[in-house]
Amino acid sequence: MPGPLDGVLVVDLSRALAGPHATMMLGDLGARVIKVEAPGSGDDTRGWGPPFVGGESTYFLSANRNKESIALNLKDHADRDVLLNLVDRADVLVENFRTGVLDRLGLGINALRERNPRLVVLSITGFGHDGPEGGRAGYDQIAQGEAGLMSLTGSGPDDPQRVGTPIADLLAGMYGAYGVVAALHERGRTGIGSVVRTSLLAATVGVHAFQGTRYTVAGEVGVAQGNHHPSIAPYGLFRCADGAVQIAVGSEGLWQRFCAAFGIDGEGLSTNAERVAQRERVIDLVETGFSGLEAEPLLERLSEAGIPAGKVRRLDEVYAWDQTASQGLLIDVEHSTLGAIRLPGPPLRFFQGDAETTPAEHAAPPTLDQHGDAIREWLG
Repeated sequence: MPGPLDGVLVVDLSRALAGPHATMMLGDLGARVIKVEAPGSGDDTRGWGPPFVGGESTYFLSANRNKESIALNLKDHADRDVLLNLVDRADVLVENFRTGVLDRLGLGINALRERNPRLVVLSITGFGHDGPEGGRAGYDQIAQGEAGLMSLTGSGPDDPQRVGTPIADLLAGMYGAYGVVAALHERGRTGIGSVVRTSLLAATVGVHAFQGTRYTVAGEVGVAQGNHHPSIAPYGLFRCADGAVQIAVGSEGLWQRFCAAFGIDGEGLSTNAERVAQRERVIDLVETGFSGLEAEPLLERLSEAGIPAGKVRRLDEVYAWDQTASQGLLIDVEHSTLGAIRLPGPPLRFFQGDAETTPAEHAAPPTLDQHGDAIREWLG
């Protein structure tokens, strides 16, 4: 089945992760994505490793499925003409250069949109396009720190930790793709494209959620406090006889069922506010109740009681889990040099009635300039 963005042409000038993640999402939805890379070296992530398999960076493979690759030197007149020919046909252009770079190359966004007024442009920066630090270079871990996320992550206030994936980059890509889809919808009404801007800073602040309003409304500054929720108790990771399990007791009804199932004396802890105020007592009560139970039978008992619970899986366990496979989160593709490889799959599924219409065929991440000749021939 063609995806919902079938017929949309995306020219991808981005590199590293935020922009490529956005364009991969658009490609997953059926758009044709042409990735423009520097001759010789290509996307920065082609050199990020180890691990490398057969000379290919697994980092690059993670962000570039469902794309074609053409190598163009944007300082070369002939190659720039190829790019401009692509822009003339494109619906979307994605870039994450530092502010001003495209203008110096004679490829400023306004000039590109004059050539193609229907063009939707997604522009991603580190800290924003304007403001007192507009144009500042941004890398994921720096953005995680500057945008407050690391101060909320770790075992305690003196142990700031980055999230284990480049979440600021990924979030910027997700917000960017969401903005592109909105702009395409708007273009359907107006006939005119628009410019969508986001940044690693904006995307990370955008997911502060309750920690943001905790400060802006209540004046409380959240800090890292390990594996326990700052506003709900008990909610977190709890030790048992042979390891640990996670539980989420998010309502008073669940708390009452939990106490009954494990013989916990909940006197003085009937409301969530009381439990949060006495968090250490709650943790001790829960772990005392779990102390004689191993993880697997404990999870079964929690399930029988209707308490949301789970284990902490390693990635090999996640990818071997039948539930992961059932959701289409593993795909098999044929890579031009590596042969058959398995990749993490798109996180969205589509249905019309009871029939699933999710695209089932996917293209492997391209080698550098793999499609250059074919694209030039198509352009004429």
